Amino acid sequence: MYDYIIVGAGSAGCVLANRLSQDPHCHVLLLEAGPADRNPFIHMPAGLARLVNNRRINWNLYTEPEPALDGRRLWWPRGKVLGGSSAINAMCYIRGVPADYDGWAAGGATDWSWGQVLPWFLHSEHNSRGASALHGVDGPLSVSDLRHHNPLSAAFVDAAEQAGHARNDDFNGATQLGAGMYQVTQRNGARCSSATAWLRPARTRPNLTVLTGAQVRAVSFQDSTATGVYYQHRGQHVHARSSAEVILSAGAIHSPHLLLLSGVGPEAALRTHGIRARVDLPGVGGNLQDHLDICTLVHTRPGVSYDRANQARIAFDYFLRGHRGAGTSNIAEAGAFARSPLASDARADVQFHFVPAMLDDHGRHRLPGDGYTLHACALHPRSRGRISLRDADPLSPPRIQANYLGDAEGHDLAMMRACARMSAQILEQSAFDPWRGAPIFPDVRNPENAALDAFIRAKAETIYHPVGTCAMGVHPDAVVDPRLRVHGLQRLRVVDASIMPTLTSGNTNAPTLMIAERAAHWIREDAGAS
Repeated sequence: MYDYIIVGAGSAGCVLANRLSQDPHCHVLLLEAGPADRNPFIHMPAGLARLVNNRRINWNLYTEPEPALDGRRLWWPRGKVLGGSSAINAMCYIRGVPADYDGWAAGGATDWSWGQVLPWFLHSEHNSRGASALHGVDGPLSVSDLRHHNPLSAAFVDAAEQAGHARNDDFNGATQLGAGMYQVTQRNGARCSSATAWLRPARTRPNLTVLTGAQVRAVSFQDSTATGVYYQHRGQHVHARSSAEVILSAGAIHSPHLLLLSGVGPEAALRTHGIRARVDLPGVGGNLQDHLDICTLVHTRPGVSYDRANQARIAFDYFLRGHRGAGTSNIAEAGAFARSPLASDARADVQFHFVPAMLDDHGRHRLPGDGYTLHACALHPRSRGRISLRDADPLSPPRIQANYLGDAEGHDLAMMRACARMSAQILEQSAFDPWRGAPIFPDVRNPENAALDAFIRAKAETIYHPVGTCAMGVHPDAVVDPRLRVHGLQRLRVVDASIMPTLTSGNTNAPTLMIAERAAHWIREDAGAS
């Protein structure tokens, strides 16, 4: 018997495990389907390129065929390891902007306005630049400037300025708009995942049990009250019981999947798989949102990009010279936030990630030669997708229907055109003259709309920010209330990116950590803890 059972030791789950086990009288079980984070390439930032095809620490998910993207099944990598996706991501620390959270509050997610969430961002942050009104220094999460920049990344910032974008050395500062280098979740040149920041300091607590290789199959109930979980571990089927709460922190794909397997979701859909609906919640798995991304690739002269970098030298500098050199790079070193001609409010609606290497198909397709890549994603898509059951087998992967470019107005396709054209405008600036070679993708400069649309449908990919599938609120399709308790049930919460009503303006890891910090406070408050 445990007080709290947390499903998923990813970004949110590690935060919860630390905060809830601070009470020595509270017994916490943390279950993770993947292994411990022992792989050294997890901790070497540039090692993320070596993790792409590692299926042991990656769920290796695929969407269903996407109708607007030539029927392609897009690859969705998600972390399956202590730290979750924070152990395999590019470490960019981006909170979003005040209007994102004020919009949540205006839509019924009370207590989630910018003024209410900012203290929790500060609570978790230890920024290497020091304390300020917008940055904290007392939190467990190290946020740092990159130790190493490729010359091409500096050229990108110069080119963006030449294209009319302001310079910005802090995307989490007074304004998000502009171009600059990303701050990253690193500590002394090493990745600072949620497992490093929150879980590692708590592992020696006798009241915290962490099990890896434990795949949860369903939540158990007595009437409408969650009582525990069924999970599989080392070939054994186990029923763990909780006396306080079960908390799903399995992410925007697996948290709704577990709810559906447990009989929580759209009643008619559950019935088709022979699952009795415990509570009819039509919003479970719906409202799926993601940042769709289009890449522009250009050849460069040999010897400057990371494409054919000396891997032995990088490893030597990193592991034997105290975390130095290109091994400390997050690869996506520079970026920008911008307003397209289609922007409907004052927020940026386009985000750029610049990579001083050629990245085709997430880096899984190696191209000959040397080059650089500019990612551009539309920050506020209108298309909505769904996570649903493939069948009633808990080990079957869920069905992911992202429905990219599926909005009736055609706004999302127009935004992707804008992303590609804005990318081309930056890359044609004189700052790239010393480096620029022939175009790769698209293979001609400034293609006509029909050719550009064909390019987008053939090459657009996720930039790994799925959210929204257990959305919080009080509307009929909401899955959790503003304190993240599942509607219609007791002692069951969802705490991860799935509860976001809408996407934030940027990378989603920092907001997910904030969500978990808030939830931990509420859980302890509801239990009467100080």
